[in-house]
Amino acid sequence: MPLHKSAEKRLRQSARRNERNRARKKELKVLLKNVQKLIDTNADKAEVEAAYRQAIQKLDRLGIKRYIHPNKASRKKSQLSRMLNNYVKAE
Repeated sequence: MPLHKSAEKRLRQSARRNERNRARKKELKVLLKNVQKLIDTNADKAEVEAAYRQAIQKLDRLGIKRYIHPNKASRKKSQLSRMLNNYVKAE
C-alpha cells in the first residue's frame, strides 16, 4: 500500500485509467470481431461495410490517442481492408 498521499492519489488515477483503457480496447475487439463474423456468415454487403467503417474509425481514434500503437492500428486497418475486398470479390 502507498505510504504518501500523492502515491495514494496516483494509485486511484492509475486504476481509473486502466479501467478506461481496457474498456476502449474491449470495444475495439468487439467491433473487429463483428466485422469478421459478418463476413463469415455472408451478411449483406451494406451491413459489412457499415461495420467496417465503424471499426476503421475506432482504430484511427485509438491509434491517434495512443491507446494502441499507431502501427498496430494501421496494420489492423490493412487486414480489415483485405478481408473486405476479398469478400466483395467473392460475391
